[in-house]
Amino acid sequence: MEQLFPGVYRHDGRLYTQNLHPGVAVYGERLRSINGSEYRSWNPYKSKLAAAIMNGLEMVPLTRGGRVLYLGAATGTTVSHVSDIVSPGMVYAVEKSEEAMRKLVALSRRRGNVVPILGDARHPRCYIHYLDDLPDLVYQDISQQDQVDIFLKNMACFAPPHGLLMVKARSIDVAASPHEVFAAVRRRIEKQYDVRQQVSLSPFSLDHVALHVSDG
Repeated sequence: MEQLFPGVYRHDGRLYTQNLHPGVAVYGERLRSINGSEYRSWNPYKSKLAAAIMNGLEMVPLTRGGRVLYLGAATGTTVSHVSDIVSPGMVYAVEKSEEAMRKLVALSRRRGNVVPILGDARHPRCYIHYLDDLPDLVYQDISQQDQVDIFLKNMACFAPPHGLLMVKARSIDVAASPHEVFAAVRRRIEKQYDVRQQVSLSPFSLDHVALHVSDG
């Protein structure tokens, strides 16, 4: 098992994280035991963060014991792998859908470092009190036209050293080319933050890029 980043591994061309809850798969992923430790296969077709790593993300701003504000948590597929990586750190998982929240709550019962938050990421002041401390990373995966506004608002509110934004071109402007959308998003973010890397998520997620930003 080759470690690519702290908590992120590769074996036989697949990504893995060490399972925080041994014996239990979260979304039907493969479990693999090596040298007494259990690892969960991380599918880049089901996780944009895994896709970014597979496509050359140079730094994964997740650390053991760190704190992550995760916007657009959905049912918890990527949240669960982030939970593996940062343990014993915390993942504050914000999701607007009540249906998805039920699965997040179930996940949090098995993983004590996941805090499910039912809320609208457009209004960070409404959930800031759920965080015990300021996050080291704001991670966002939201399919909305105003996704950049949402990201910048949360970055300003929580002032983390790093941000990871999964940009979904077709959600922003279905008429423009993805290249034009990505360029416009990058120009806007660079007015306030350093863009350390831009990574295409193709072929795992078409018309998507990951932007790793920092406060300088």
